[in-house]
Amino acid sequence: MRFVDQVEIEVIAGHGGRGAVAFRREKYEPKGGPAGGDGGRGGDVRLLVDLKMQTLMDYRYRRVLSAKNGEPGGPNQCTGAAGEDLVIRVPQGTVVRDTDKGSVLADLSEEGRSVVVAEGGTGGRGNARFATSRNRAPRHAQPGLEGERRSLALELKVVADVGLVGPPNAGKSTLLARLSSSHPRIGDYPFTTLTPNLGIVRVGEGSSFVLADIPGLIEDAHLGKGLGLEFLRHVERCSVLVLVIDVLEGDPREALRALKCELRAHGHGLDKKQRIVAMNKSDLGVPDPDELRRIEESGDSVFATSGATGHGLGELVAELMTRVDRRRAAADRDGKGEPWRP
Repeated sequence: MRFVDQVEIEVIAGHGGRGAVAFRREKYEPKGGPAGGDGGRGGDVRLLVDLKMQTLMDYRYRRVLSAKNGEPGGPNQCTGAAGEDLVIRVPQGTVVRDTDKGSVLADLSEEGRSVVVAEGGTGGRGNARFATSRNRAPRHAQPGLEGERRSLALELKVVADVGLVGPPNAGKSTLLARLSSSHPRIGDYPFTTLTPNLGIVRVGEGSSFVLADIPGLIEDAHLGKGLGLEFLRHVERCSVLVLVIDVLEGDPREALRALKCELRAHGHGLDKKQRIVAMNKSDLGVPDPDELRRIEESGDSVFATSGATGHGLGELVAELMTRVDRRRAAADRDGKGEPWRP
Protein backbone atom coordinates (compact mmCIF):
# COMPACT_ATOMS: atom_id res chain seq x y z
CA MET A 1 0.00 0.00 0.00
CA ARG A 2 1.35 3.40 -0.98
CA PHE A 3 2.18 5.76 1.88
CA VAL A 4 0.24 9.01 1.52
CA ASP A 5 0.52 11.63 4.27
CA GLN A 6 -0.95 14.75 2.62
CA VAL A 7 -4.23 15.15 0.74
CA GLU A 8 -6.77 17.86 0.01
CA ILE A 9 -10.48 17.08 0.03
CA GLU A 10 -13.77 18.91 -0.21
CA VAL A 11 -16.53 18.03 2.23
CA ILE A 12 -20.19 18.89 1.80
CA ALA A 13 -22.68 18.53 4.63
CA GLY A 14 -26.25 17.48 3.83
CA HIS A 15 -28.90 20.04 2.93
CA GLY A 16 -31.93 20.36 5.15
CA GLY A 17 -35.17 18.89 3.82
CA ARG A 18 -37.95 21.14 2.54
CA GLY A 19 -40.95 21.81 4.75
CA ALA A 20 -44.27 20.40 3.52
CA VAL A 21 -47.45 22.19 2.51
CA ALA A 22 -50.35 19.93 3.54
CA PHE A 23 -53.80 20.10 5.13
CA ARG A 24 -55.79 17.71 7.27
CA ARG A 25 -58.19 15.61 5.24
CA GLU A 26 -60.18 13.63 7.77
CA LYS A 27 -63.79 12.59 7.99
CA TYR A 28 -65.82 15.02 10.04
CA GLU A 29 -63.01 17.58 9.69
CA PRO A 30 -64.01 19.35 6.46
CA LYS A 31 -62.02 22.41 7.37
CA GLY A 32 -58.99 20.74 8.90
CA GLY A 33 -56.09 23.10 9.37
CA PRO A 34 -52.57 23.12 7.93
CA ALA A 35 -50.61 19.96 8.70
CA GLY A 36 -47.34 20.21 6.75
CA GLY A 37 -44.35 18.86 8.71
CA ASP A 38 -40.80 20.21 8.95
CA GLY A 39 -37.96 18.95 6.80
CA GLY A 40 -35.23 16.80 8.33
CA ARG A 41 -31.81 18.15 9.21
CA GLY A 42 -28.95 17.45 6.81
CA GLY A 43 -26.17 15.10 7.89
CA ASP A 44 -22.91 16.40 9.37
CA VAL A 45 -19.44 15.54 8.12
CA ARG A 46 -17.06 14.47 10.86
CA LEU A 47 -13.59 13.01 11.06
CA LEU A 48 -12.86 10.07 13.35
CA VAL A 49 -9.49 8.61 14.42
CA ASP A 50 -9.12 4.98 13.34
CA LEU A 51 -6.07 3.15 14.69
CA LYS A 52 -6.30 0.60 11.88
CA MET A 53 -5.46 3.24 9.28
CA GLN A 54 -1.83 4.04 8.57
CA THR A 55 -2.04 6.46 5.63
CA LEU A 56 -4.42 8.86 3.89
CA MET A 57 -4.40 6.76 0.72
CA ASP A 58 -8.19 6.27 0.85
CA TYR A 59 -8.66 9.95 0.00
CA ARG A 60 -6.00 10.25 -2.67
CA TYR A 61 -8.60 10.00 -5.43
CA ARG A 62 -11.84 10.56 -3.49
CA ARG A 63 -11.63 14.33 -3.39
CA VAL A 64 -15.31 15.23 -2.81
CA LEU A 65 -17.17 13.64 0.11
CA SER A 66 -20.81 14.40 0.89
CA ALA A 67 -23.21 13.63 3.73
CA LYS A 68 -26.86 12.72 3.08
CA ASN A 69 -29.55 15.38 2.69
CA GLY A 70 -32.48 15.58 5.06
CA GLU A 71 -35.84 14.23 3.87
CA PRO A 72 -38.73 16.64 3.16
CA GLY A 73 -41.51 17.00 5.68
CA GLY A 74 -44.74 15.04 5.31
CA PRO A 75 -48.46 15.45 5.97
CA ASN A 76 -49.96 15.18 9.45
CA GLN A 77 -47.06 17.27 10.73
CA CYS A 78 -44.58 14.44 10.15
CA THR A 79 -40.99 15.62 10.31
CA GLY A 80 -38.69 14.36 7.57
CA ALA A 81 -35.92 11.95 8.48
CA ALA A 82 -32.53 13.48 9.25
CA GLY A 83 -29.74 12.89 6.75
CA GLU A 84 -27.12 10.32 7.72
CA ASP A 85 -23.84 11.76 8.95
CA LEU A 86 -20.72 11.09 6.90
CA VAL A 87 -17.89 9.68 9.03
CA ILE A 88 -14.44 10.07 7.48
CA ARG A 89 -11.94 7.76 9.17
CA VAL A 90 -8.37 9.06 9.36
CA PRO A 91 -5.11 7.79 10.92
CA GLN A 92 -4.05 8.87 14.38
CA GLY A 93 -1.98 12.04 14.17
CA THR A 94 -3.93 13.72 11.34
CA VAL A 95 -3.91 17.53 11.36
CA VAL A 96 -6.95 19.14 9.70
CA ARG A 97 -6.69 22.59 8.11
CA ASP A 98 -9.25 24.82 6.43
CA THR A 99 -7.50 25.67 3.17
CA ASP A 100 -9.58 28.81 2.54
CA LYS A 101 -8.93 30.36 5.95
CA GLY A 102 -5.54 28.74 6.58
CA SER A 103 -6.58 27.82 10.13
CA VAL A 104 -6.10 24.51 11.95
CA LEU A 105 -9.48 22.96 12.74
CA ALA A 106 -8.26 19.94 14.70
CA ASP A 107 -5.24 17.85 15.64
CA LEU A 108 -6.55 14.30 15.82
CA SER A 109 -3.83 12.73 17.93
CA GLU A 110 -6.01 10.83 20.43
CA GLU A 111 -7.61 7.44 19.93
CA GLY A 112 -11.34 7.65 19.26
CA ARG A 113 -11.43 11.42 18.94
CA SER A 114 -13.77 12.91 16.36
CA VAL A 115 -14.54 16.42 15.16
CA VAL A 116 -17.38 17.86 13.06
CA VAL A 117 -15.86 19.73 10.11
CA ALA A 118 -19.08 20.62 8.28
CA GLU A 119 -22.54 20.99 9.83
CA GLY A 120 -25.69 19.89 8.07
CA GLY A 121 -28.34 22.41 7.12
CA THR A 122 -31.47 22.89 9.21
CA GLY A 123 -34.71 21.52 7.78
CA GLY A 124 -37.33 23.99 6.52
CA ARG A 125 -40.49 24.61 8.48
CA GLY A 126 -43.77 23.19 7.20
CA ASN A 127 -46.90 25.28 6.70
CA ALA A 128 -48.32 24.15 10.06
CA ARG A 129 -45.71 26.44 11.64
CA PHE A 130 -47.09 29.53 9.91
CA ALA A 131 -50.74 29.29 10.97
CA THR A 132 -51.98 32.41 12.79
CA SER A 133 -55.34 33.84 13.76
CA ARG A 134 -55.25 35.94 10.60
CA ASN A 135 -53.85 33.30 8.29
CA ARG A 136 -55.40 29.99 9.21
CA ALA A 137 -54.53 28.22 5.97
CA PRO A 138 -50.97 29.21 4.98
CA ARG A 139 -49.90 27.72 1.69
CA HIS A 140 -46.19 28.21 1.95
CA ALA A 141 -43.31 26.41 3.65
CA GLN A 142 -39.58 26.97 3.97
CA PRO A 143 -36.88 25.28 1.93
CA GLY A 144 -34.17 23.59 3.91
CA LEU A 145 -30.86 25.37 4.47
CA GLU A 146 -27.76 24.26 2.62
CA GLY A 147 -25.13 22.31 4.51
CA GLU A 148 -21.64 23.69 5.06
CA ARG A 149 -19.09 23.19 2.31
CA ARG A 150 -15.39 23.21 3.16
CA SER A 151 -12.05 22.59 1.50
CA LEU A 152 -9.74 20.74 3.86
CA ALA A 153 -6.07 19.83 3.87
CA LEU A 154 -5.28 16.65 5.79
CA GLU A 155 -1.68 16.17 6.94
CA LEU A 156 -0.54 13.06 8.76
CA LYS A 157 2.13 13.37 11.46
CA VAL A 158 2.81 9.99 13.00
CA VAL A 159 2.55 9.73 16.78
CA ALA A 160 5.87 8.54 18.22
CA ASP A 161 7.85 9.16 21.39
CA VAL A 162 11.32 8.84 19.87
CA GLY A 163 12.50 9.62 16.33
CA LEU A 164 15.54 8.23 14.53
CA VAL A 165 17.15 10.88 12.33
CA GLY A 166 20.32 10.44 10.31
CA PRO A 167 21.93 10.29 6.88
CA PRO A 168 21.17 7.47 4.43
CA ASN A 169 22.69 4.09 5.33
CA ALA A 170 23.51 5.13 8.90
CA GLY A 171 21.68 2.03 10.17
CA LYS A 172 18.42 3.57 11.41
CA SER A 173 16.23 0.80 10.01
CA THR A 174 18.53 -1.85 11.49
CA LEU A 175 18.22 -0.17 14.90
CA LEU A 176 14.43 -0.07 14.57
CA ALA A 177 14.29 -3.76 13.65
CA ARG A 178 16.64 -4.70 16.48
CA LEU A 179 14.79 -2.73 19.15
CA SER A 180 11.20 -3.50 18.15
CA SER A 181 9.04 -6.06 16.38
CA SER A 182 8.95 -3.89 13.26
CA HIS A 183 10.30 -5.32 10.00
CA PRO A 184 11.38 -2.35 7.85
CA ARG A 185 13.03 -2.86 4.50
CA ILE A 186 16.82 -2.96 4.97
CA GLY A 187 19.35 -2.68 2.13
CA ASP A 188 23.00 -1.80 1.63
CA TYR A 189 22.24 1.16 -0.63
CA PRO A 190 21.12 4.75 0.09
CA PHE A 191 17.46 5.62 0.54
CA THR A 192 16.31 2.07 1.27
CA THR A 193 13.74 3.65 3.57
CA LEU A 194 11.19 5.51 1.46
CA THR A 195 8.45 6.00 4.06
CA PRO A 196 8.35 6.45 7.86
CA ASN A 197 8.33 3.21 9.86
CA LEU A 198 7.04 2.73 13.41
CA GLY A 199 7.90 0.16 16.04
CA ILE A 200 7.07 -0.39 19.71
CA VAL A 201 10.06 -0.78 22.02
CA ARG A 202 9.14 -2.70 25.16
CA VAL A 203 11.24 -2.03 28.24
CA GLY A 204 10.61 -4.39 31.13
CA GLU A 205 7.12 -5.12 32.42
CA GLY A 206 4.48 -2.64 31.26
CA SER A 207 6.88 0.03 29.96
CA SER A 208 7.23 0.88 26.30
CA PHE A 209 7.62 3.71 23.83
CA VAL A 210 6.99 4.21 20.12
CA LEU A 211 10.03 4.57 17.88
CA ALA A 212 9.90 6.20 14.43
CA ASP A 213 12.42 5.84 11.61
CA ILE A 214 12.25 8.30 8.72
CA PRO A 215 14.09 8.38 5.36
CA GLY A 216 17.70 9.56 5.47
CA LEU A 217 18.65 13.24 5.58
CA ILE A 218 21.42 14.60 3.41
CA GLU A 219 23.01 18.03 3.49
CA ASP A 220 20.85 20.72 1.85
CA ALA A 221 17.74 18.61 2.35
CA HIS A 222 15.92 21.84 3.16
CA LEU A 223 16.65 22.90 -0.45
CA GLY A 224 14.80 19.85 -1.77
CA LYS A 225 17.64 17.36 -2.00
CA GLY A 226 16.98 13.75 -1.01
CA LEU A 227 13.83 12.49 0.69
CA GLY A 228 14.20 13.16 4.40
CA LEU A 229 12.96 16.73 4.68
CA GLU A 230 9.58 15.74 3.22
CA PHE A 231 9.09 13.39 6.18
CA LEU A 232 10.57 15.44 9.04
CA ARG A 233 7.01 16.39 10.01
CA HIS A 234 6.69 12.85 11.36
CA VAL A 235 9.14 13.51 14.21
CA GLU A 236 7.66 16.86 15.22
CA ARG A 237 5.66 15.17 18.00
CA CYS A 238 8.59 13.16 19.37
CA SER A 239 9.90 13.81 22.87
CA VAL A 240 13.45 12.78 21.97
CA LEU A 241 15.43 12.62 18.74
CA VAL A 242 18.22 10.09 18.24
CA LEU A 243 20.79 11.43 15.77
CA VAL A 244 22.27 8.32 14.18
CA ILE A 245 25.84 8.73 12.86
CA ASP A 246 27.78 6.12 10.87
CA VAL A 247 31.24 5.86 12.47
CA LEU A 248 32.65 4.57 9.18
CA GLU A 249 31.62 7.60 7.14
CA GLY A 250 33.92 10.61 7.37
CA ASP A 251 34.05 13.10 10.23
CA PRO A 252 31.32 12.39 12.84
CA ARG A 253 31.25 15.99 13.99
CA GLU A 254 30.71 17.22 10.43
CA ALA A 255 27.88 14.71 9.92
CA LEU A 256 26.33 15.83 13.20
CA ARG A 257 26.65 19.49 12.20
CA ALA A 258 24.87 18.80 8.90
CA LEU A 259 22.01 17.00 10.68
CA LYS A 260 21.51 19.82 13.17
CA CYS A 261 21.52 22.33 10.33
CA GLU A 262 18.70 20.49 8.55
CA LEU A 263 16.66 20.21 11.75
CA ARG A 264 17.05 23.94 12.30
CA ALA A 265 16.08 24.68 8.68
CA HIS A 266 12.89 22.61 9.01
CA GLY A 267 11.82 24.58 12.07
CA HIS A 268 8.80 23.56 14.21
CA GLY A 269 11.14 23.36 17.23
CA LEU A 270 13.06 20.28 16.03
CA ASP A 271 16.42 21.87 16.85
CA LYS A 272 15.27 22.47 20.44
CA LYS A 273 14.15 18.90 21.20
CA GLN A 274 16.10 16.60 23.48
CA ARG A 275 18.81 14.86 21.48
CA ILE A 276 20.91 11.74 21.89
CA VAL A 277 23.73 10.89 19.49
CA ALA A 278 24.10 7.22 18.51
CA MET A 279 27.51 6.46 17.00
CA ASN A 280 26.31 3.44 15.07
CA LYS A 281 28.13 0.48 13.47
CA SER A 282 30.63 0.48 16.33
CA ASP A 283 31.14 -3.23 15.71
CA LEU A 284 32.90 -2.34 12.46
CA GLY A 285 34.83 0.70 13.64
CA VAL A 286 35.63 1.95 17.13
CA PRO A 287 34.60 5.60 17.63
CA ASP A 288 37.48 7.93 18.42
CA PRO A 289 37.31 8.67 22.20
CA ASP A 290 38.41 12.26 21.58
CA GLU A 291 35.58 12.73 19.09
CA LEU A 292 33.07 11.34 21.58
CA ARG A 293 34.37 13.63 24.28
CA ARG A 294 34.14 16.70 22.04
CA ILE A 295 30.57 15.83 21.04
CA GLU A 296 29.56 15.35 24.68
CA GLU A 297 31.16 18.68 25.57
CA SER A 298 28.81 20.30 23.03
CA GLY A 299 25.87 19.18 25.20
CA ASP A 300 24.68 15.98 23.50
CA SER A 301 24.68 12.56 25.19
CA VAL A 302 26.60 10.02 23.10
CA PHE A 303 26.23 6.24 22.88
CA ALA A 304 28.35 3.84 20.84
CA THR A 305 25.87 1.38 19.30
CA SER A 306 25.56 -1.45 16.82
CA GLY A 307 22.26 -2.46 15.29
CA ALA A 308 23.86 -5.65 14.01
CA THR A 309 25.26 -6.98 17.31
CA GLY A 310 23.13 -5.06 19.82
CA HIS A 311 26.18 -3.42 21.42
CA GLY A 312 25.23 -0.40 23.51
CA LEU A 313 21.51 -0.69 22.80
CA GLY A 314 20.56 -1.62 26.36
CA GLU A 315 22.05 1.60 27.72
CA LEU A 316 20.51 3.63 24.89
CA VAL A 317 17.01 2.22 25.45
CA ALA A 318 17.24 2.78 29.23
CA GLU A 319 18.16 6.44 28.68
CA LEU A 320 15.36 6.90 26.14
CA MET A 321 12.78 5.32 28.45
CA THR A 322 13.87 7.65 31.27
CA ARG A 323 13.48 10.72 29.10
CA VAL A 324 10.14 9.60 27.63
CA ASP A 325 8.76 8.89 31.13
CA ARG A 326 9.90 12.31 32.27
CA ARG A 327 8.14 13.93 29.31
CA ARG A 328 4.95 11.96 29.95
CA ALA A 329 4.93 12.98 33.60
CA ALA A 330 5.35 16.63 32.62
CA ALA A 331 2.52 16.32 30.08
CA ASP A 332 0.23 14.77 32.71
CA ARG A 333 0.98 17.61 35.10
CA ASP A 334 0.09 20.09 32.37
CA GLY A 335 -3.24 18.32 31.91
CA LYS A 336 -2.52 17.44 28.30
CA GLY A 337 -1.80 13.76 28.70
CA GLU A 338 -0.12 11.64 26.05
CA PRO A 339 -1.68 10.93 22.66
CA TRP A 340 -0.99 7.20 22.75
CA ARG A 341 0.73 4.80 25.06
CA PRO A 342 0.95 1.23 23.70
